Amino acid sequence: MATTISVPVSLNLSSDSQPYKRLPLILSPPILQHPFLSLHKSCYFSSRFCSSSNGSSSSPTTTAETETPCASTAYDSYKTGRFLSNEEIEKLKALQDFRYYQQLETGSMLVRVMKPEEMDITVKLLTESFVESMSLPVGYVSLVCYFVQQYLIERRASIPHAVTLIGFYKGKQETKGGEEEEDLEELAGTVEVCFDERGASASPPTPTPPKNAPYICNMAVKQSHRRRGIGWNLLKASEVLISEMSSMRDVYLHCRVIDSAPFNMYTKAGYNIVKTDSIWVVLMLQMRKHLMCKKLLVSKNPSELDTSGSDMEFSSQMDTWKS
Repeated sequence: MATTISVPVSLNLSSDSQPYKRLPLILSPPILQHPFLSLHKSCYFSSRFCSSSNGSSSSPTTTAETETPCASTAYDSYKTGRFLSNEEIEKLKALQDFRYYQQLETGSMLVRVMKPEEMDITVKLLTESFVESMSLPVGYVSLVCYFVQQYLIERRASIPHAVTLIGFYKGKQETKGGEEEEDLEELAGTVEVCFDERGASASPPTPTPPKNAPYICNMAVKQSHRRRGIGWNLLKASEVLISEMSSMRDVYLHCRVIDSAPFNMYTKAGYNIVKTDSIWVVLMLQMRKHLMCKKLLVSKNPSELDTSGSDMEFSSQMDTWKS
């Protein structure tokens, strides 16, 4: 966080970044070192960016769609390039059905699992957020885009043990007659959630979180949609999904020591520092980070969750990207 550059051999751009800006740790392209999973031909996507996204109606509570698609539909919608067990197919169906709705002061928000056809717009959002926060020259955009795209393709292969969520925002406008009119939905943010050891990164950021515990990372909010509660609700949506997908209550994330706004946000959400990087990580051109943890409460009513927090948004909250 939630979640989060210097890029290893991958490309050492800079070490001065925000919580999740560690490309080497999470965004390691397959052609470089320790890829998380091997790529599959069925997971190939073009590098073109999409300019639109599909949305759904919104309501002030968190819920899941009542209609459950058949296993084959769920499998076809989120192809992983490998065979899934019956348990994994059931989890895949749960992910496909997941919806988090929240009414905001300025509009409404919907969070759900990223679909394959939404890969391009998500890559664009993450790339823009990272390039902006790192103040990179224009020449790096295509390279960063490539790394992000390859990373997301890899991570799709880990479904249903890890998943990328995307959030759509629908604003309100007042017409001349004094009536409120809703805008079209726009992609406003994204976050990655790992549920267990099979979804964990092969080379996690330090301090290292338990591999078998849920982990939130690589959160980014579109610049034009900040200060509206988008980041806060991406975090809450991640927690709700973890409650549904994992029996473990301890959830982890990283936050850079120098980032006071994200730290305040996480603290307000109930996260506490477990461990902090040694000063020696600076010698490796990394920024010191806090490993933070929260124990989720067991609640059958997602609407009881506190969703009133503000974003305190920073260009992106990608704890595992930006060390």
